[in-house]
Amino acid sequence: MNNDNLLQLEGAIESVVFRNDENGYTVIELADGDDYLTAVGIMPQVSSGDVVKLTGKYTNHPSYGRQFAVQICEISRPTEAADILRYLSSGAIKGIGTQTAQRLVKEFGEATLDVLENQPERVALLKGISPQKAEDFSQQLKQNTGVRTLMLFLGEYGISNTASVKIFNAYGPSCVDLIKKNPYILCQGDLGVSFESADFIAKKENLGPDSNVRLRAGIAYVLHHNERNGHTCLPKEKVLKISADFLEVDGVKVSQCMEEMLFDRSLIEDEIDGKKFVFSPNVHLCEMYIASRIKMLLKFPSEKIKDIDKAIEKCEKEDGIEYADLQKQAITMALTEGMLVLTGGPGTGKTTTLNAIIKIMKAKGKTVLLSAPTGRAAQRMSELTGDEAKTLHRLLEVSWDKHDNPIFNKNERNQLKCDALIVDEVSMVDTFIMESVMRALAIGCRLILVGDSDQLPSVGPGNVLSDLIESGLIPVVRLNEIFRQAQQSLIVTNAHKIVNGEMPVLNSADKDFFFLQRNNKSEVSTVITDLCANRLPKAYGYSPFENIQVLAPSKKGELGTAELNHKLQAALNPKDDEKPEITIGSKTFRTGDKVMQIKNNYDIRWFRENGETGEGIFNGDIGIITKIDKKIKLLTVKFFDKTARYTFESASDLDFAYAITVHKSQGNEFEAVIIPMFSGPPQLYYRNLLYTAVTRAKKTLVLVGNPSTVEYMVNNNRRTKRYSGLKEFLLRDDTLY
Repeated sequence: MNNDNLLQLEGAIESVVFRNDENGYTVIELADGDDYLTAVGIMPQVSSGDVVKLTGKYTNHPSYGRQFAVQICEISRPTEAADILRYLSSGAIKGIGTQTAQRLVKEFGEATLDVLENQPERVALLKGISPQKAEDFSQQLKQNTGVRTLMLFLGEYGISNTASVKIFNAYGPSCVDLIKKNPYILCQGDLGVSFESADFIAKKENLGPDSNVRLRAGIAYVLHHNERNGHTCLPKEKVLKISADFLEVDGVKVSQCMEEMLFDRSLIEDEIDGKKFVFSPNVHLCEMYIASRIKMLLKFPSEKIKDIDKAIEKCEKEDGIEYADLQKQAITMALTEGMLVLTGGPGTGKTTTLNAIIKIMKAKGKTVLLSAPTGRAAQRMSELTGDEAKTLHRLLEVSWDKHDNPIFNKNERNQLKCDALIVDEVSMVDTFIMESVMRALAIGCRLILVGDSDQLPSVGPGNVLSDLIESGLIPVVRLNEIFRQAQQSLIVTNAHKIVNGEMPVLNSADKDFFFLQRNNKSEVSTVITDLCANRLPKAYGYSPFENIQVLAPSKKGELGTAELNHKLQAALNPKDDEKPEITIGSKTFRTGDKVMQIKNNYDIRWFRENGETGEGIFNGDIGIITKIDKKIKLLTVKFFDKTARYTFESASDLDFAYAITVHKSQGNEFEAVIIPMFSGPPQLYYRNLLYTAVTRAKKTLVLVGNPSTVEYMVNNNRRTKRYSGLKEFLLRDDTLY
């Protein structure tokens, strides 16, 4: 940085005019004699009353005039009583408003901040301030100081304020010293920092490319990255090669480091099909635990329900139906075995079978709990069965530890009170959730897993449903007959054609499955926009926000979700001076936008109309922005079963949802689905992805594009290889937890 023309200013902040919580860009007013000086730049977490030393230069903005452009901002605690009062009144410490600030400054004067931080017992002597509240003020003040220091340190390396807060929460007040010693702690877990950023800091701190901390972190990072791609483990040779290439270090050194990690159990080595595989310890434990508990369920099943044939006949008579042989087999196995996997495509009678199982069990006095991975899937399960279904997170009573990691209150010490648990949409259930389910399930409780094994696997790591089926250890019934009523739906019959490798019928104009041929991407995009904005709403009365969903194989390109969302927002919710909007990162949200949560956030509070409240919005939840309040920097989203309020900072986890990827659509069902069909990356254009997309449509499906793309996807039966250990551990005689 060239210091030749830089100036320094000092003073107390009169007011914070604007702040972008995502990148720390802030506009402040600083007292300058009888006037105010405007300063702009990256100044994370400054508040009114803060004493700052600013380094920068004067500039002239075409609209706002003379400003001081800040390059370095050093923050000191206010020491004058008036500045302390302004600081505390600004809301810098939650729970301290103007009146409380006045009482504190009146009592402690210029020592107020020191007393607040280090002598909370004295603060608790003031009327109306409990010891707990005083301690909370102390901790906030300590955190504010620590977080500011960390933000300034990490800001030099382009690391966001959001990540800084997570890092501080994870490592505490000494985190700057810890990071300087080992920058690679930043890319452990989900702190939002890339390995490349940690590498950059390491170079500044003179850590060599073959330092032990770098090699260990690189190997762990490779495993963690592949967990995000669905793998619970990797072949040992593959880990060595990928790590050596990634780190650009001699393979011998990486191998030596890996052996150290295996010795101290930072990594776990296990043999699968005669080949050595490497696991992260927690993932290895998860799969071992799942296998162990499933074996226990099978070895010690609950008491068999008697007179099943009579119960089935009674259901048939009462409901006026006749079950197919496979349905009767599934009902019988569910009521006699400790565990059952019920699988099959659309229209094959899974719901009818499930309703019979529930009805018979309840008639026998058994308690049955129903659950599904997502809110929409749970709601659909409730509608189809007539019984309440909860999301798995809600069923297991999710809460959070001090590092904001999810923990479940239902576990080995506080198990679910039921005779049977039925989980729908199991293809979506990853290894971590499955382990939590097994911990909460008492021995002797029946477990019935329902899902479509031909759909895409879970977004999270693992291959749970496929591994359970392929192990041959768990009773499985695969329904394959399409019932007469379902045969009337071209969506259903075409879905089965696709999964069987046959071309779907594309030339029907009187059913529920339509194909509109267009010859270039621009035409496809235009037709999709028109379908959402005009044609489907006029023809069927569908709402483009509530009933219509565009599903795309990819995020990128002219027909990827990013570009489609841009065009659909412009058509369905255009800019309007009456609609507040806010730019967060590269996205400009406005009131009325359809949005999706793109990662689990366990801190966001929600409420329901019945007064119920809670915390946690999950990856894949879709809602509508109903309010943007710039004054208090809150954004409100109405999801289908709850309403949540986001800070502008936490809203960075939102994305537009006019168009979403097929992967993100899992567990959801929509009245109308539109899918662009044009050439794209082979790894994203394959049979199971098309099948999953088609089966998301409930009443109307429209494919727009080129029939050759449909044919390509039907013929491309590649399945993404997922490495996992669950099947192996299920088949072992000695798998014990």
